Amino acid sequence: MPENFQNTEGFKIIQNWLDEKGFAPFGFQQETWEKFGKNYSGMVIAPTGFGKTFSVFLAVIIDFLNHPENYKDGLKLLWITPLRALAKDIAKAMTEAIDEIGLDWKVAVRNGDTPQSERVSQTKKMPEILIITPESLQLLLAQKNNQRFFKNLKCVAVDEWHELLGSKRGVLVELALSQILAYQKNVKIWGITATIGNLDEAMEVLIPYKIRKTKVVAKEKKKIDILPVFPDEVEILPWAGHLGAKLVDKVVPIILESKTTLVFTNTRSQAEMWYQMLLKEHPDFAGQIAIHHSSIDRELRIWIEENLSSGYLKAAISTSSLDLGVDFKPVDTVIQIGSSKGVARFLQRAGRSGHSPFETSKIYFVPTHSLELIEVSALKEAIKQKVIEPRIPQVMTFDVLVQFLMTLAVGDGFEEKKLFNQIKNTFAFREISEEEWASLLQFITVGGGALKNYQEYHKVVIEDGIYKVINRRIAMLHRMNIGVIVSDSMLKVKFVGGGYIGMIEEYFISRLKPDDRFILAGRVLEISHIKEMTVYVRNSKGKAQIPSYLGGRLPLTSYLSQFLRMKLSDSLQAKSSEKELKFLHPLLADQEENSHIPKDDEFLVEMIETRDGHHLFIYPFEGRLIHEVMSALIAFRISKITPISFSMAMNDYGFELLSSQEIPINEENLKKILSKENLIQDVLSSVNATEMARRKFRDIAVISGMVVQNYPGIQKNNKSLQASSGLIFNVLEDYNPENLLLKQAYTEVFNQQIDEHRLMEAFKRIENSKIILKFANAFTPLSFPIKVDSLRQSLSSEDLDAKILRMQKESMKRRS
Repeated sequence: MPENFQNTEGFKIIQNWLDEKGFAPFGFQQETWEKFGKNYSGMVIAPTGFGKTFSVFLAVIIDFLNHPENYKDGLKLLWITPLRALAKDIAKAMTEAIDEIGLDWKVAVRNGDTPQSERVSQTKKMPEILIITPESLQLLLAQKNNQRFFKNLKCVAVDEWHELLGSKRGVLVELALSQILAYQKNVKIWGITATIGNLDEAMEVLIPYKIRKTKVVAKEKKKIDILPVFPDEVEILPWAGHLGAKLVDKVVPIILESKTTLVFTNTRSQAEMWYQMLLKEHPDFAGQIAIHHSSIDRELRIWIEENLSSGYLKAAISTSSLDLGVDFKPVDTVIQIGSSKGVARFLQRAGRSGHSPFETSKIYFVPTHSLELIEVSALKEAIKQKVIEPRIPQVMTFDVLVQFLMTLAVGDGFEEKKLFNQIKNTFAFREISEEEWASLLQFITVGGGALKNYQEYHKVVIEDGIYKVINRRIAMLHRMNIGVIVSDSMLKVKFVGGGYIGMIEEYFISRLKPDDRFILAGRVLEISHIKEMTVYVRNSKGKAQIPSYLGGRLPLTSYLSQFLRMKLSDSLQAKSSEKELKFLHPLLADQEENSHIPKDDEFLVEMIETRDGHHLFIYPFEGRLIHEVMSALIAFRISKITPISFSMAMNDYGFELLSSQEIPINEENLKKILSKENLIQDVLSSVNATEMARRKFRDIAVISGMVVQNYPGIQKNNKSLQASSGLIFNVLEDYNPENLLLKQAYTEVFNQQIDEHRLMEAFKRIENSKIILKFANAFTPLSFPIKVDSLRQSLSSEDLDAKILRMQKESMKRRS
């Protein structure tokens, strides 16, 4: 590091402060401080717990101490964070540092949890550092004379950029940055991220501008200890879900032996279930463990976060709501329940334990069925090979752009040509054409082609060349609906005698009747009555339903599925030193004996006949979402040979087609059925792309303001949103098929739901593989979990248990 920087006043002050605390800065932190001082923007990439926050935050402090004359009153550092829980934690750490260094700067938080009175005082006088979510930043831009907030701004830091990249929230950030740079062209932009597979692209998306920029990559590496929790015996016929419950007695000692433990689940319903199971297994946990997810009351969430920080809580059972860089120092252990579905997510969660740099992150993996232990082996291999998924940036999301245009029009308005050049400089819209731009302007002013006769779509007027909203009601409704996370309608849950508990999804509660019981925030609640958007409940006891949430199922990433296939291929090497594969040997040997284990260059198809009918099992190992599309496609291709109807089921490893008729499959026609020829045409014929686009259009209509979700005191329910957006979809399909938002709905179906690229890659791989067709006389270890998944939809839990037991007995009998 150059001598002259170490001799600067600012660096010496920070060095002395760190010395007093017994800390020494990491190389990447010092490099960030120096680069910031030389007017660079950039991206900091470092493992969890190594002080990424302090690399950028202290860069601003050092620069201020070196050049106070360059800093004027008001907002100096704008810190964008994706999570509310993260904001409070960061503000606390920054405030402590500022007080100890001896500055009189104020740090404030602005998000959906910030009281209105505090927001008003911020608007009157901005703090020196403001920590904000992407949505709250848009609300700032929707205020009149909003330029005043940013006039003395020196730096925008975007925290956890890997979490925002690849989402529409990331596009919101890109657009907001373009506007801030239009106000203040000398602002530096710094992204902070954990490792992702496309670092160069990640920086280009955040900072696409022709300014000095650099990547600062930490040389330090975080040590991770992955510890699988093994059941007492391997199940030969595994099935998802129940094994976790059998392992709860092995999880309790792990929690008791640790200071503080985070237990991660993939769904809110799984979190509620594990909270109940842990309390039942170890009643002394009462008052020592808590449950944390986004449907729980804000005050309870804050209480949990504070008591995790203080070490008062022994454990918290959480969904992704505690995934990101929240620094709970007492946490020394993480438990992952079931598949993490991706390498990056697993590393992120592991990093929540042993948060300080030189501690080892300890993460226990609790399988929900035996086969998931192969994922432990796959994760270890991926981490060893340093393979992490990329985050693919979203582009040409016109719904987000329409919302942004409305935000600016509600604020101070915009000039068309000036804004077009600004938008074209962002990564998301660099390909936008003048025709598309004109179409969007027409849409916000007169509703575009098919909607021009509807007065409610005439939102923006042009006065002296400035596009602005002058109708106060339109402005109010826009501010109430800013954001791009279109959630399923949530109902408040309150006690009859008062007292708020949390939120529940409408689609779940609509199936329950008064006196039915369900679980929320770890409590058993009995429904009294439902009035408008509130469920009134009483405390209860006994059996209760665990809410299922529509957003629950994460897709298996292509990177993890690739390592899964590799490990399965290696699995019969009994000499393998890997504990997971050794433990699974009886199950894998059974699969090989009764069917086959596909090698790396093979593709397995199984046919089984039972009293339920004829089963066709296919194993692409591409994740549930791809399997949904593939199953419909294969069913369509078979029905072209013989008219035949199927029921379908799938998991992350494969899918089942079940028919009462014999399935006309043999080695000759199987290659054609699995061919990549006419792939997309056949997909379009097999799935109802129009219906999928219609459902996708609902979110696009809400984000773009075509359909309004939130009114004062009212949130429109899903049924109403779907009906309203469905009518617009039909009008556009019939009279304006070139509409950009309509075309976007189809594009999103192809890119996200059908995932055209990944589907094509999967079929290329199948074409280059040797296809193995096996006729098994009973369910195999690979097919059984898929079969059980198909039964869950139609049977109660008691009936399901009985049916599974019978199927297991029948299968074992057929084998012998």
